[in-house]
Amino acid sequence: MVIPANELKVKGVSVIEAMLDKLDEVLISIRGKNRYVVIDLNRYNYLRECELEKALRDVREDIANGRSRVLSIEEHFKELDNALRD
Repeated sequence: MVIPANELKVKGVSVIEAMLDKLDEVLISIRGKNRYVVIDLNRYNYLRECELEKALRDVREDIANGRSRVLSIEEHFKELDNALRD
């Protein structure tokens, strides 16, 4: 469901709360273009956990396939510093 930003301004957060009682997400549009998604905090936490689990699987896969390096703290910071300068 999409809520125009002007409706949100007029009706406030209560319009989002009412929609989230029935839907998993609410889109907010500005000038006819969808710009934001509002989700319940529990759903956000679940999606964030899924994202972190995926990142952990990716890292483990990279390590298993030799796509990683072991650096000292100094080496790591030096690479970060060089990357920021580029």
